[in-house]
Amino acid sequence: MFIAMNRFRIVKGEEQAFEDIWRSRQSRLQERPGFIVFHLLKGPEREDHILYASHALWETRQHFVDWTHSEHFREAHKNAGQNRHLYIGGPEFEGFEVVLTEKNPHYAPDDAANA
Repeated sequence: MFIAMNRFRIVKGEEQAFEDIWRSRQSRLQERPGFIVFHLLKGPEREDHILYASHALWETRQHFVDWTHSEHFREAHKNAGQNRHLYIGGPEFEGFEVVLTEKNPHYAPDDAANA
């Protein structure tokens, strides 16, 4: 598996606008071979920003790379430059190959909580 992450430093007070952009986007990730799951994570508050991270899990690095070269990727990112005022600096990409996975055999997510 491959984890693709981007870190975003968002100007304080712009959190809702940033989250709304992600909620309203047409990612079409579900149509891509190898895509498993996506999360937008809200992290700690710093002096001048709130840290966010996007976290996408893919079957392989190649599946992720193929997505970055696709029309779906271009469509999902076509308006990214219009919101620069929300960011301090640009996104910081980090890619990780999964080398170890440990699952809790007692964990069963509540479907109502994940809706």
